[in-house]
Amino acid sequence: MKKLAVCTMFLISSLFLAAYVQGANAGGTKVSAPKGKTELAAPAAPDFSLKDLSGKTRFLRDYRGKVVLLYFTTTWCPYCKKDIPSLKKLYASMKGKSFEMLAVYVNESPTRVASFASKNALPYPILVDSDAAVARNYGIRGVPAKILVRKDGTIGCWPCADVEGSIQEFLKEK
Repeated sequence: MKKLAVCTMFLISSLFLAAYVQGANAGGTKVSAPKGKTELAAPAAPDFSLKDLSGKTRFLRDYRGKVVLLYFTTTWCPYCKKDIPSLKKLYASMKGKSFEMLAVYVNESPTRVASFASKNALPYPILVDSDAAVARNYGIRGVPAKILVRKDGTIGCWPCADVEGSIQEFLKEK
């Protein structure tokens, strides 16, 4: 029950953070593009290195040229567990395209995550962020959190209103 309360608290704080980020410029603050540019450049997605369940170190930069869905999650979050069927379906539908999904388990032990991944037959790469350093670097305040990274390594969206639609849009980019 304590874990459910913590997950709920994280979800609520994430929603408030998302609303704040989306509404930050709604109050009339004007953001101008640099001279000669029509739009602001998207921020680069921070590179990281995390181990997968086989012990192989994975770097975000190794996926340059692909659209990447970073899915920050835990084994105990009920909302994250409810996402699993749709994540599996999305992953299967993107097979053969320039797409990768990386599930990043935050504040978890590799043993616990491996057991959970096996029990749930997770087909996508599973990374373990045991000390939550990568999650903190991305500003993750709660789970689940989905961040889309464009092929050029920039943040496409976070939070993403329409993950599947955004993936399709980013796949069309050169």
